[in-house]
Amino acid sequence: MASKKHRILQRKIICMALFFAIVPLSSLGLTIYYQFRVAYTTRIMQDLKNMAENRQHTIAIFLKERTAQLSLLVDGYTFNRLKDQEGLEEAFSSLQRHSRSFVDLGVIDADGRHLAYVGPYNLKKQNYRDTDWFNLALVNDKYISDVFMGFRKVPHFIIAVRGWSGDKPWILRATINSEVFDNIVGSAQVGENGDAFIINKEGILQTKPRSGGNVLEQSEYSGLIKAGFGNRVAMKGIGGEKALFATRWIKDKTWLLVIKQSPQHELRPLTIARFISIVVFVGGFFVILLSGFFITRLMMARLIQSEREKAALDDRLIQSSKMAALGKLAAGIAHEVNNPLAVIKEKAGWIQDLLEEEDVANSVNFKEFSDSLDKIDRHVERARKVTHRLLGFARRMEPMNERVNVNRVLDETISFLENEAKFNNIAILTDYFEELPETMSDSAQLQQVFLNILDNAIDAIGKNGEVKIQTTYNSEEKYIAVLFFDNGPGIPEEVQKKIFDPFYTTREVGKGTGLGLSISYSIMEKLGGRISVDSQDGHGTVFTIILPMKKG
Repeated sequence: MASKKHRILQRKIICMALFFAIVPLSSLGLTIYYQFRVAYTTRIMQDLKNMAENRQHTIAIFLKERTAQLSLLVDGYTFNRLKDQEGLEEAFSSLQRHSRSFVDLGVIDADGRHLAYVGPYNLKKQNYRDTDWFNLALVNDKYISDVFMGFRKVPHFIIAVRGWSGDKPWILRATINSEVFDNIVGSAQVGENGDAFIINKEGILQTKPRSGGNVLEQSEYSGLIKAGFGNRVAMKGIGGEKALFATRWIKDKTWLLVIKQSPQHELRPLTIARFISIVVFVGGFFVILLSGFFITRLMMARLIQSEREKAALDDRLIQSSKMAALGKLAAGIAHEVNNPLAVIKEKAGWIQDLLEEEDVANSVNFKEFSDSLDKIDRHVERARKVTHRLLGFARRMEPMNERVNVNRVLDETISFLENEAKFNNIAILTDYFEELPETMSDSAQLQQVFLNILDNAIDAIGKNGEVKIQTTYNSEEKYIAVLFFDNGPGIPEEVQKKIFDPFYTTREVGKGTGLGLSISYSIMEKLGGRISVDSQDGHGTVFTIILPMKKG
């Protein structure tokens, strides 16, 4: 389990990975999106501007051609011919052959009287003397009116061309087909919500907009003129709705052509690009986040494992150093103690011989002398065994290198302690790996190690228990493992830290030297293996011996 230190380190690594990945990713995404937005918006504006200019040019040509046609009639026909009904019908037929843009045609004298008329309305007897358009037409060679109702009570606009009969002016007037003109203007309506229409300088609709409103009504877009819109392309909000507007003056700046485009339609690719950018960014963020999490988690696991292995290695190094130092100390002590013990034992034997050979045998204290000498001899022998084992512990004996069957060595070891185990009602169970390979090692030293561990297990259980011995083989890492399980009382954690120290024992005084596990530890190191213990207080103990696989 990761400690607080590792969790903090993991969070720092994730934050740094996110920072160094997200910041460039965000900067790149925003830069690309901004450049795309500028380029696309510029393109949209330019397209809208071109459309408005084209439509302006088309309308101007239309009006110019219609005016030119009327001028040709004025120049090609005499006033008398045109004021004659038959002559006017001939002229109107000539116009209609070239274009269906005219609804009617009339000739009006300087007093406003309608002298001749060809068209669907009954206007021949009307007098236009008091109408605005007539008075403006009299003072201009050519005149195009705004849309008005007139006598026919229908919205329309006219083109009037002034002619002269002597010194008196007269007017040739034609009404433009509103349907044809509206189609020319409406062809600039693009998309589902696009619109195109004309308003005059007062903001009065001259053509019918697609978005609502009728001709001669005040347009809701009259604010464009007040806002200074002329020949412009811009985004503007009107009536709570934002739209792209392109405007162009036509008819000597008396009409304003308005082309309106919905930003939702025109900028839809930009909106889609922004949505995709956000999705890619959010997706990339979570991919980086998850990658960072799993990678750092793997790193932390490896780091924790490495730290544990380092700690275990440090423990073994400390133990090795301790063993080396104490080995030298033990050798010195054993040599120093062995010599006095030899002298004491020799003198005790000599005194024993004297007690048997001389008259001292009849002494009343003979038995006491003899018992004392026996005790001296017994304790000297005990001290000799201790020093002998100390010398064995300290001696740097090179291990033998022979072919060893570990299962067989274990069976031989068990036979040494089998009777003691039965006497204490302790079962020794085996679970051997049947195809356990032989390895090159020292069977005698291995047996000493097994004997020490098994003897400790029996001693720890006391009576009525179980010891299980298991062997396994790791073919990948090439080692043999021997595990000793016992259901004894277990070993407290603080004792486990000292269990391989020389002279450390938990047995009663006089029942153990505290060298068995220390010697076992030293032997396993010499053999290239290791020994470890795992125990919980009250739940038994497991000793594990790892023996490297060596081929002869």
